[in-house]
Amino acid sequence: MAAVMLAGMVPPLALALATVVRPTIFTQAERENGKAAWLLGASFITEGAIPFAAADPLRVIPAVMLGSAVTGGLSQVLDVSVRAPHGGIFVLFAVGNIIGYLISLAVGVVVGAAAVIALKSMGQHGEPSKAEAENELVSV
Repeated sequence: MAAVMLAGMVPPLALALATVVRPTIFTQAERENGKAAWLLGASFITEGAIPFAAADPLRVIPAVMLGSAVTGGLSQVLDVSVRAPHGGIFVLFAVGNIIGYLISLAVGVVVGAAAVIALKSMGQHGEPSKAEAENELVSV
């Protein structure tokens, strides 16, 4: 259960981190979604990654899969256990090896964010569209 929960937390958290580290490769809407993804990921609500995956599936999905795989594998190597089926960081009372839990999560989030940044940096996808650029000029 620990591998499942941790791996499900990684996609939204990795994307949230990526929007903070390299905001210029994301649209304004993606940067806003990144803010909500922090709480969603911490709660084990993987759906926080859907807007990103829908907008750029060929770059986002493989990147977050890599981060999730690293987290799941590391949690098993570190013998992390979770007695609750859901809850993310809010069920730390039900976690066996809390340090391993946090290490696994942190490593996977960093790997996932780095992969997203690397893949999105290879293309021009993250630049705002003409309509978004005009909207930003109007709002200023």
